[in-house]
Amino acid sequence: MTGYGKAVVVYKGKKINVEIKSLNSKQLDLTTRIAPLYREKEMEVRQLVAEKLLRGKVEMSVWIEKEASAEAAPVNTALMESYYQQLKGFADGHALTGMDWMQTLTRMPDVLTKTEVEVLDEEEWTAVRGGVEEAVSHLVDFRTQEGAALEKKFAEKIDNIERLLASIEPYEKSRVEKIRSRIMDGLKQIPEVEYDKNRLEQELIYYIEKLDISEEKQRLTNHLKYFRETMADQAGQGKKLGFIAQEMGREINTTGSKSNQAEMQNIVVMMKDELEQIKEQVLNAL
Repeated sequence: MTGYGKAVVVYKGKKINVEIKSLNSKQLDLTTRIAPLYREKEMEVRQLVAEKLLRGKVEMSVWIEKEASAEAAPVNTALMESYYQQLKGFADGHALTGMDWMQTLTRMPDVLTKTEVEVLDEEEWTAVRGGVEEAVSHLVDFRTQEGAALEKKFAEKIDNIERLLASIEPYEKSRVEKIRSRIMDGLKQIPEVEYDKNRLEQELIYYIEKLDISEEKQRLTNHLKYFRETMADQAGQGKKLGFIAQEMGREINTTGSKSNQAEMQNIVVMMKDELEQIKEQVLNAL
């Protein structure tokens, strides 16, 4: 969900900048800083962003840069002339000399004050809205590129987990015989003990069934398949991928708890490592 976009619109001496960036978030959390002239359109801007960006902590800024000539406050010559006539009449009547007329007059109230109030017209807002749409579009493109790289990484990790899961099978088959042999060898060490062989066989079967991981393997295989299908589905599947990753973790953990063989436990650790990388990156998925 990380991304960045920027657009610049020039309108009648104004350079209007639109900048937008996003970080990971479970919901859409939008913060705006909009130039005072365009604040009346803030709700429209928010709606536009919400339609394009489903999730993320989003910050948008819209500000204006004006040309120096446009920024300069006009001189109110009529008011300046009125001040001059009044002050000169007073100075002549009181024989005052040595006055710096320009410095005095430019300091008088409203001589250099820009009193006009800017009003947003529809033509200017159309230009600004176009800039907002362009910046959002750039951010979406950025996210799309990141998403493609993320999909490739997920596919690689899912393949790795699938390969590791398949590598358990040889150890799984051999450990049953090892368990049986270990118990029988232990009993041989205490020949004076009498036991019912049929009952022992039943207990062995029960014990081995408790360690069976066939169901966990099947469920994990289904989760891996579902993860791939969800990635190929329409946009906005990030939350679902996160839930599937959690379920994958449950099956891997259960497999680890049932693995009483070092080789199998090592494989489980490697699967956990691959899954942890998926969980870290799934937060970036929209």
